[in-house]
Amino acid sequence: MLKVAVAKGRIAEKVVPILNTSEEFGGLIDLSSRKLIFEDSRRQITYIIVKPGDLPVYVESGAADVGLVGKDVLMESECSVYELLDLKTGCCRMAVAGLPGRPQAPYGRRKVATKYPRLAGSYFRSKAEPVEIIRLEGSIELAPLVGLSDAIVDIVESGKTLEENGLTIYEEICAISTRLIANKVSYKLKNDVINRFSAIFG
Repeated sequence: MLKVAVAKGRIAEKVVPILNTSEEFGGLIDLSSRKLIFEDSRRQITYIIVKPGDLPVYVESGAADVGLVGKDVLMESECSVYELLDLKTGCCRMAVAGLPGRPQAPYGRRKVATKYPRLAGSYFRSKAEPVEIIRLEGSIELAPLVGLSDAIVDIVESGKTLEENGLTIYEEICAISTRLIANKVSYKLKNDVINRFSAIFG
């Protein structure tokens, strides 16, 4: 049985149509359903729909053999997994943004709000720029508008959300896309089936 974890939301919307076209592994997932597990015992395949931030934990622990998740989640996670493939889907950017004309704090260390404290901290350390990281879980764009932070680090797809909130990109950190990851033991024991599953994505 191959157990595949799929990240909820944007990634699932991109990859499930691709998965469902596979003759060997497809036709199982119905995103309009509230179900979180889709299983076909005859074809020995199980899909698990999980929160993106939790997905690397499922794969590292062996609760899933492989997973489909964003590079941003992998960079933020400390989980030990194999990164097998860049699917070239769900493409976006990780960027530093804030109010126009204020790329630097008017005094001292910049306050930076983000859902990705580990990633952001690593980026600013690489630039030898001292910052204060403020961890938030939602509506990151609000932070500089109300004076909570001088800047934000967040995913940017079209840039429309930033624009609608009067924010601008100061600098891009890296490109983000969907990745196929594998449990290290599963990759050895189920190498053949994992490779066949990988072939779905070309």
